[in-house]
Amino acid sequence: MLKKERADFILTRLNELYPETPVPLDHKNNFTLLVAVLLSAQCTDERVNKVTPSLFKLADNPYDMQHIPVEKIYKVVRPCGLAPQKSSAISKLSAILVEQFGGQVPNDFASLESLPGVGHKTAGVVMSQGFGFPAFPVDTHIHRLAQGPFSVFLVTVPLQPMHVIPLLADGQDIQNGHTVQIVLCRRKFGSKRSPIPSYWHIKRISSLIGLNLS
Repeated sequence: MLKKERADFILTRLNELYPETPVPLDHKNNFTLLVAVLLSAQCTDERVNKVTPSLFKLADNPYDMQHIPVEKIYKVVRPCGLAPQKSSAISKLSAILVEQFGGQVPNDFASLESLPGVGHKTAGVVMSQGFGFPAFPVDTHIHRLAQGPFSVFLVTVPLQPMHVIPLLADGQDIQNGHTVQIVLCRRKFGSKRSPIPSYWHIKRISSLIGLNLS
């Protein structure tokens, strides 16, 4: 199977398996998306979605959030883990958004990554899901898959092994929805004990979408 044929086949298969690709984290706007993604660090999306309704009742915009005591934010986000760092970051970034960005979440990587608690992956999620920028947020799980069935689309950036960029498939950029589909594949086949897909999990995914890695 030629690379172009393989790419077309995988995209078609992913669309069949996952016709809908909603953002896993519940949010109302780009600010609440940013906060939810920040909270998701070393925490499941399910747990974040249980916590954020209470948090966003306190404040769902940076103007109000900057005035919420850090201790109060801490009590709400504690189930997400790393609560001292996360609550402090939420408070500080809210004030910075008001002071430096007119209360708006910036739509560029440099500005996003200048905010407390916001790294490249978090910025990538906000850019892709919030602003429609063709970003591909990468963690250990996606990096592992990029070495398997989806290597037709992805290439590891030299000296930055955790940053993977989409390549052109059939003359078109991979859409953000496809990145969510790949995440869903990982979640379906990653074991509960070891969420990072093993070689055998990758083979199962490859078998499902009709690829032979042997």
